[in-house]
Amino acid sequence: MSQTNPETTPLYTLNPLTRFSDRAADYVNYRPSYPAAAIDIILEGLAPPTQLLAADIGAGTGISSRLLGKKGVSVIAVEPNAAMREAAQSHPKVEFRDGTAEVTNLPDASVDLVTSFQAFHWFNPEPTLQEFHRILKPSGRLAVVWNNRDREDTFTAEYTRIVRAASNGERVDERMKFVEPLLVSPHFVNLREYIFVYRQELDLTGLIGRSMSYSSVPRSGPMQQQLVAGLRDLYQRFANERGFVYIVHSTSVHIAEAIEN
Repeated sequence: MSQTNPETTPLYTLNPLTRFSDRAADYVNYRPSYPAAAIDIILEGLAPPTQLLAADIGAGTGISSRLLGKKGVSVIAVEPNAAMREAAQSHPKVEFRDGTAEVTNLPDASVDLVTSFQAFHWFNPEPTLQEFHRILKPSGRLAVVWNNRDREDTFTAEYTRIVRAASNGERVDERMKFVEPLLVSPHFVNLREYIFVYRQELDLTGLIGRSMSYSSVPRSGPMQQQLVAGLRDLYQRFANERGFVYIVHSTSVHIAEAIEN
């Protein structure tokens, strides 16, 4: 009987549409935000934010959608997982819709900006980039963003090791290779990358909750118990006098423009 190789299997084949359904509460409470500078660079050079319509694809519980909305951008948050949509906090500039990256159900040339925060690796890249190009206005902008954990930071590296040990070998933290389809896409030009540092402050509950928001981490059983024990020990070793630890991220922002037909 053949076995799935987590190092080579495309993530879009691993049930991405429903695998986060039981993680919605942890996602809302414990997933990191993104640095303000990342949002600023995405919007730089575009029309004033109040004149922009953005499609945030794979929006999850709307962390990134609300950041754009707070800048004045009108956002269509496209998310296929009903549990994630229902858990999302409302924002007057954000409208949630059911849809996928490959089939957004948005009209042709209807948005100024397409964004994907911490989600692009779950998409089938070729039809996704075709769909992004279809819904973007001529010369519209695409921004693909990941919070990559900083392996040079001692605490973050140890946290990553503990979580990876409980994740059945799935690639919960190797994002950079997933941007490669954008590098060779015939639909987008002028690709550039920006890097920002972002630190997430967590207490012990938050540290455990953050790990439980990953779809590859078991929610019960011996591996989950081992994970929690390891995180408790890590917290005790690194918590500051205020009771906080910090996961350090290198936030990568890839920006490109749609080729005009």
